[in-house]
Amino acid sequence: IAAALLIGGVCRARPAIHPPPVELLRRAPRRGHRLTPADDELYQRTHITVLQREAPHVAYIDSYSPRGFVVNGNRVFGPCALLPHSVLQWNVGSHVDITEESLSLFWMLEPPIEIVVVGTGDRAERLPPPVLRAMRQRGIAVEVQDTPNACATFNFLCHEGRVTGAALIPPPGGTVLAPLAHAAE
Repeated sequence: IAAALLIGGVCRARPAIHPPPVELLRRAPRRGHRLTPADDELYQRTHITVLQREAPHVAYIDSYSPRGFVVNGNRVFGPCALLPHSVLQWNVGSHVDITEESLSLFWMLEPPIEIVVVGTGDRAERLPPPVLRAMRQRGIAVEVQDTPNACATFNFLCHEGRVTGAALIPPPGGTVLAPLAHAAE
């Protein structure tokens, strides 16, 4: 037993740590930083702003249903066209009704729209080539998607600060995106 205690004591023994001379400590660079009261006063001036106050003109699609959309808290029934500063009823019944004339409102704006996101209902449908060509000739990109994805793309592009428009047809059937406040309940 005495031998085991002796070996255990040797294994636990640690070398003595000798502190460095005081002269070396004075010349060594400091690696840590402590805030003094003067430094702390510099960090007390922080400003927090709310995104909505900085960019009140940004449209955001809160939810959609077979009846329509909720945009920035306002209900819009049926198909709608979203422009940078306004929401309009859009007089189309389905993707078949989308023509050069029905999209003409997007190229009459100043500043010009960069991209128009088209939501064609519960499925992504092809638009006629002459319609897409007319938009391209006017310098407007067109992204055609099903309405749920078109809503998400529109929100993302607006959040990025792009000059974006949307032409949305509500998805028929049981697809519903609940507002974020109701989804948490």
